[in-house]
Amino acid sequence: MKFSSMNKFKLIVVFFLPFVCLLSKSFGQNTQSLGILQLNTITTAVPVLMICPDSRAGGMGETGVATSTDANSMHWNPSKYAFAERSGGVSMSYTPWLKNLVPDINLAYLSAFKKINNGQTIAMSMRYFSLGNIVFTDINGVETGQFKPAEFAVDLAYARKLSENFSGGIALRYAYSNLTGGQFAGGENYRAGQSVAADISALYRKAVNMGDKKTAINIGINISNIGSKMSYNKSGKNDFLPTNLRLGTGWEINLDQYNKITFALDLNKLLVPTPAIYYTDPNTGKPTIIGQPSDVSPAQGLFQSFSDAPGGGKEELREINYATGLEYWYDNVFAIRTGYFWESQYKGNRKFVTLGFGLKYNVFHLDGAYLIPQNRQNSPLANTFRFTLAFDFDKAGEKKSRPVSD
Repeated sequence: MKFSSMNKFKLIVVFFLPFVCLLSKSFGQNTQSLGILQLNTITTAVPVLMICPDSRAGGMGETGVATSTDANSMHWNPSKYAFAERSGGVSMSYTPWLKNLVPDINLAYLSAFKKINNGQTIAMSMRYFSLGNIVFTDINGVETGQFKPAEFAVDLAYARKLSENFSGGIALRYAYSNLTGGQFAGGENYRAGQSVAADISALYRKAVNMGDKKTAINIGINISNIGSKMSYNKSGKNDFLPTNLRLGTGWEINLDQYNKITFALDLNKLLVPTPAIYYTDPNTGKPTIIGQPSDVSPAQGLFQSFSDAPGGGKEELREINYATGLEYWYDNVFAIRTGYFWESQYKGNRKFVTLGFGLKYNVFHLDGAYLIPQNRQNSPLANTFRFTLAFDFDKAGEKKSRPVSD
């Protein structure tokens, strides 16, 4: 089969760019024994599971593991739902992807939650990542068909308060990735990949009075996408899901009756093995490995990921990325947000500033976010607005409490 230049570009986007943009791209290690610069790329299946889906977190530097509860808590920390102040809510988000290069790639996200009682909440979400349209042709340029590659995931979650200040949550996920439409290439048919996964999360929330100001300190953790590997063909290798450890804190401060501010910090590390470096020893001529083999089970890979980097502890620290966020609310009606995301230059080099806003009217919420990359070529969201529209289940005016007090 043969592809036009645009279709070739889309195929590159389908197979490679999400990994470059969302996961650890590469690292340069000056291996003294080799005397050369080594590149090592960490890739997983369905990297769309790591894309920030909503505009509130998107405006706060992609923080969310320990911020206040909203309908989009599924992605960041399902255990937050146990502290929801509203009886329920639903949210819809839309994110253009690579808008400046390709017009038909986008991410749509739908999430909702409902409180069972004061200590238990159930939630669901669905994300759909459309990668546009690809036209297949044969070697003579004759069209043989068209296909729209896409990935989606469906989640169900349950959150429960285990004490006055502590909650736990679990989410189950089904992920589906169809990038080729069953096309025949390289002697075999490629198929859609499927997998199931789970998230395990917890949140500690403590109200603290500082003088005449009410504050709350949150500490959250979420280990997401723990699940089976995914394969796109019978003979090909199985790829890890983007299992991720997210740990963070949030500090909410009621400055007075009308003004509230929140500070947030998230740390992230992929719990996926770092590929080892294989080379031939110039002195002995024997094959040599630096690091650990990555062809292991998902469970072993999860634990191995803390100590298997070829560069040792220094490289393991480079695999942690940092996100900081700031949110200001006036009268619980209007919000402005900003944040900063940092990733090592050896692990993807994503560095960007985010800006955002929020509006509340009755049961309606509107959030927007805008990303300003330091390395423009590394961000598919450069100069792109994204929006989230949400609705509360409570009746208009039923609640207008400040989120700091539980």
